[in-house]
Amino acid sequence: MTTSLDRSTERSRRVMSVAMVMALLPCVALGAVLRLPGISQPQESWPPTVLAAVACVALLRARDHPRTVAAVAMACAVATFAQGYLPTPLMLAPLMLALYWVAAETDRRTARVFGLAAMAVVVIAAMLDNPGGNLVLLRTVGPVLWLLLPLVGGSRARLRTAYLESVQARAAYAERTREEEARLRVAEERMRIARELHDVVAHHMAVANAQAGTARHLVPTRPEQALKLLDELTVSTSSALIELRATVGVLRQSGDPDAESLEPAPGLDRLPDLVSTCAGAGLDVTLSTDGEPRPLSPGVDLTAYRIIQEALTNVTKHGTGQGAEVRLTYERTRLLVSVTNDGAPTAPPAADGGYGLMGMRERAHSVGGDLRAGPRPQGGFEVTTVLPLHSLAPEEPEAAA
Repeated sequence: MTTSLDRSTERSRRVMSVAMVMALLPCVALGAVLRLPGISQPQESWPPTVLAAVACVALLRARDHPRTVAAVAMACAVATFAQGYLPTPLMLAPLMLALYWVAAETDRRTARVFGLAAMAVVVIAAMLDNPGGNLVLLRTVGPVLWLLLPLVGGSRARLRTAYLESVQARAAYAERTREEEARLRVAEERMRIARELHDVVAHHMAVANAQAGTARHLVPTRPEQALKLLDELTVSTSSALIELRATVGVLRQSGDPDAESLEPAPGLDRLPDLVSTCAGAGLDVTLSTDGEPRPLSPGVDLTAYRIIQEALTNVTKHGTGQGAEVRLTYERTRLLVSVTNDGAPTAPPAADGGYGLMGMRERAHSVGGDLRAGPRPQGGFEVTTVLPLHSLAPEEPEAAA
């Protein structure tokens, strides 16, 4: 769609072309009446003026059809100089302007071909009427030098235009890339926050649901134990609120004066608290460690904790047994984490649309690890993940914020 700016630019170009054509005609007319002492030229000045008028009218379309216009100007110049007129700069003006547009609007090879052709035909036409006569340099070297000027100027204009277009293209590409990168970062941040919220809500709500259901059944027969479970339910819901507040607090701006300091991201050092929380929901969790424990990077530490938390949550919601085992194996360059339950074989958890398993895989992949989950041959369900001791993620500090 043509904009008003484009229409204004096109109108300005047309006005400039008409003004230039009107300026060229007097130049050619002046060149036709100039006489040098001792040089015989035709007395009539109207033939070169008419031919120049034809070339100047063609020059109005030089931007759109530079080759055709150059051919027309070349033919007019040959017809003029074949009559005996000297090839002065004033007489060459229409052809010079045509060659400029050829060099500016076409490729280098085309400009070279038209330039050499123009020089050859002009020199030949100028020498036909006076072969071996006087002013040989003016009829040969002069036209060549004058016709070189527009070729050089047009080539420089073409190179400058190409440079400006490349700069604009790079700027547009950089802007587009920056917008795409921003959208990608927003999508990644949304996925990260969604995983955090899912892990926090799913775990604490599953534990709270189990505690509330157990307390409801124990009220008639064991009221003291039911009260104890209700006290643990209060602790579970409080922990859920604290973690939700910390997760949502990441969304607040760093320069917000009302923003409070957030708790550190959970890691494997909080596994005992997680085990005790699961025990309050009626799930007996066994924790074992093989190898020499080593410090983990914040991203790997958070990922291992969240995977164990989600796996135990799935056992609480979907497992048929009352026990689960968490095993940590430290090797030279990696950490192996496995969570198994001893119930009957069960299908992968699907009550939440598969977001639990998908979130665990995304967490493992984000730090350069891998995760597998599926039923065990001897019964129950097993989640196994392999994590590097040092995160491979490029922006781990943000992931662990």
